[in-house]
Amino acid sequence: MRLPAADGGDRRHGPGRVILTIYLIFVIGTVSRSAAQILTHFEVAPLAYILSAFAAAVYVVALVSLSLSGRRAWWVSVVALSVELAGVLAIGTWSYARPEVFPDQTVWSHYGQGYLFIPVLLPVWGLWWLLSERGARASACTAARRGSAAGTLGEQR
Repeated sequence: MRLPAADGGDRRHGPGRVILTIYLIFVIGTVSRSAAQILTHFEVAPLAYILSAFAAAVYVVALVSLSLSGRRAWWVSVVALSVELAGVLAIGTWSYARPEVFPDQTVWSHYGQGYLFIPVLLPVWGLWWLLSERGARASACTAARRGSAAGTLGEQR
């Protein structure tokens, strides 16, 4: 597997724009919901609410890193979306296996059932976009080729 170009490409166009919009909606929803849960009735389900806050933090990192260009932002995006996918799979499974531990839902419990399963689908879609030959990697490679071609032409002059 080839790595992205040095600039990491611009992921704010095409499917990337839709992914960013969904992450923005999830950031607003999860940050406000977890803050309200923690501030108003933390004692009801402390583990669930802490996990909601963690999910919100992951969504914030994903949104910011996906909105930036560059190789480092690309890597942070891949790690954030991988952590998100692992979290939703682990917490989703845990919430079915031990429902008593989750007296109130988190964004990732039951694989995001309360959110139309978008929490389990979004990181898969995002990782596809970051890693596919037709997604963000393709944009990065195209930009790198343009940059290399411009550099080569500049050196020949």
